[in-house]
Amino acid sequence: MGWTLGAVDGVELPKCVICVAPHTSNWDFFIGKLFYWSIGCHASFLIKKEWFFFPFNLLFKSFGGVPVDRSRRSSVTEQMVEEFNRREIFQLAITPEGTRKPVEEWKKGFYYIALAAQVPILLGALDYKKKEVGIKEVFYPTGDVEKDMRYIRMAYEDVSPCNPKYFITMDRSGTRD
Repeated sequence: MGWTLGAVDGVELPKCVICVAPHTSNWDFFIGKLFYWSIGCHASFLIKKEWFFFPFNLLFKSFGGVPVDRSRRSSVTEQMVEEFNRREIFQLAITPEGTRKPVEEWKKGFYYIALAAQVPILLGALDYKKKEVGIKEVFYPTGDVEKDMRYIRMAYEDVSPCNPKYFITMDRSGTRD
């Protein structure tokens, strides 16, 4: 398909959250999965527990799907911290945009999960212009959510998405993050 591997720093970490951006196409999942498999790594991803029924549960589990129970009293963050505490190796990939459509404000769940689980965040990027996929850097959340989110979003400013009109790197005021 012509894609190349970029930097892979941090993939050896046994526990981390992988912030995968930009997410503007269904192809992002497949390209990201193939990249991670090609370097011998296995990342999990969140999926509604309602999708975990036979035979799909077998497929999703083999791909790294982690069922999320939204009916539980605990938050998704708490559920994922439990997963991090339960496992010796757990790398969780999350798209901060939460959708393939344009969003001005990224969801912060990936950040709060990493902060609560006390694990680093790998800034994973899919650059369609360069046809390159890799890890931009290993980021350790400081607890200053607004400052950290600005830094993380700025890290993706030079990345070309599959559908550029769906990727917003500005906040609501129209200023650069």
